[in-house]
Amino acid sequence: MEWELGAAGLVVGMLIAVVTAPVGVSGAVFLLPVQLSVFAVPNPAVTPTNLLYNIVAGPGALLRYRRDGALRGPLIRLLVLGTLPGVVVGAVVRVFVLPGPHVFRLLVAALMLPLGLWLVFRAIRPGVPRAGRRSPTPRTITGMALAVGVVGGVYGIGGGSILGPVLVGRGLPVAKVAPAALASTFATSLVGASTFALLSLTRIGSIAPDWFLGLACGLGGLVGGYIGARLQPRLPETLLRLLLGALATALGALYAMETIAALGGP
Repeated sequence: MEWELGAAGLVVGMLIAVVTAPVGVSGAVFLLPVQLSVFAVPNPAVTPTNLLYNIVAGPGALLRYRRDGALRGPLIRLLVLGTLPGVVVGAVVRVFVLPGPHVFRLLVAALMLPLGLWLVFRAIRPGVPRAGRRSPTPRTITGMALAVGVVGGVYGIGGGSILGPVLVGRGLPVAKVAPAALASTFATSLVGASTFALLSLTRIGSIAPDWFLGLACGLGGLVGGYIGARLQPRLPETLLRLLLGALATALGALYAMETIAALGGP
């Protein structure tokens, strides 16, 4: 029934956001496989539905980070300048070049596995700061944001979830990167979802988001994101990164095996 689907989306969105918001990773990373496997959202509508989730859920964590004074500095502007045009390109690529489910599942695996392994590695071996190590320049940050924005537009995650661990690995502090990555994800999700909505007027098929499910998951993420951001100072970050990395790696491996099985079938 419709209300059961909405209730399930609400709970899933809230649980995902509680876990992901403290480390600045968009819950859409983990919502996408749930949409495909559990809620059976058709391709390519799953991507704009993910973006819709980010739009509704994002303000929860951002409100809490703003109250803590974490949404300041030039990093947010640099990320948005790169990811905004990138997500538009990614949305066009998703609709006109990668509409098939097999290719899309392979793309999910290709993105999930590196992200998961990276998070696990950084949790187990956070690394020792090197003397004289330079942080990335503003031009480098914007260039990375542009490339990630394209991938994020295809994947439906806004891009901030990929930029977060990359920037932390380049030497930026997690406390600075996490709010900026979530803010970038929110802004690019607005643009990406609007792009998909416009493209749905010119194409036949499931291009527009699943509004009901996206809103239900997003409302859950709105509450969960606020709770997660509030809990951030009280939770061991290493454990959260290890948990997120293990989950992303498992999901990436699952979709890789499903893709291989589908391509090898009759």
